[in-house]
Amino acid sequence: MATTSKVSTKVATKTGTKKDGKLAAAPSKDLEAKDKDAGGTRRKQAERRAESMQKILDCAETNFAKLGFYGVTLNDIAQQCEVQTALIRYYYDDKRALLDAVLTRRSVVINEIRLRVLRDYEAAAGDNMTIEGLLGAYLDPVVDIMSNGGEGWRTFGTLVAQIGTLPAWGGGGDILRDYFDPVIRVFLPMLRRLATGVGEEDLYWYYHLLSGALSMSLAQTGLIDRFSGGLCKSTDMRSIGKHLIGVYTAGFNALPRKRVKSRVRG
Repeated sequence: MATTSKVSTKVATKTGTKKDGKLAAAPSKDLEAKDKDAGGTRRKQAERRAESMQKILDCAETNFAKLGFYGVTLNDIAQQCEVQTALIRYYYDDKRALLDAVLTRRSVVINEIRLRVLRDYEAAAGDNMTIEGLLGAYLDPVVDIMSNGGEGWRTFGTLVAQIGTLPAWGGGGDILRDYFDPVIRVFLPMLRRLATGVGEEDLYWYYHLLSGALSMSLAQTGLIDRFSGGLCKSTDMRSIGKHLIGVYTAGFNALPRKRVKSRVRG
């Protein structure tokens, strides 16, 4: 006796799926709308998260620049941002991690620009590099972004200047090393190439003084405004850049040099 087995057939249609002779309902427009709403909600949540993190970084940057890392607490920053301290800890864990996030946000931008400008100058000038041209490649990106980047970049400059004067973070610490050494390590060998006959000690002192002048300028303390009776402004980065290049070009050319004896073939 033959046994007839039931065969389940599935037929795809535009409206649904036919299974075991029954037509399954197609996805409703309501479900599709819910999917879209869910996607929109996720996007809105991501946007709110990004806005919240940006606001926290802005507040932290301002407070660190004005009061110093040790002069402000996470509670202070939270109060200014009008958020819960727990939210800051959720995003950034602790105050040092928050400082790292503040520095990373802008340092990656300015470092990329400075490294590109230095390497472009080196490639274009080759053996015809000059100290004036090299100083321009080193300083101009900072001058440009401090002049045109808005209040946030000026605040960042003040923060960087402050960090650069703290022994715990300058020589032995990791803040300057992690965020700013990459540019210095490209600049110094280029400077060395131009410094024929200049001793290593003199060259490093030259860089030390250049770095100090730049840091003082980034701080925008207003001292020169007062001393000059308003003739000069500590926020006038264009003038600062021009005078830094002029003064340190002359200073470089005045560095003591050992005479290199040339061999005369007989």
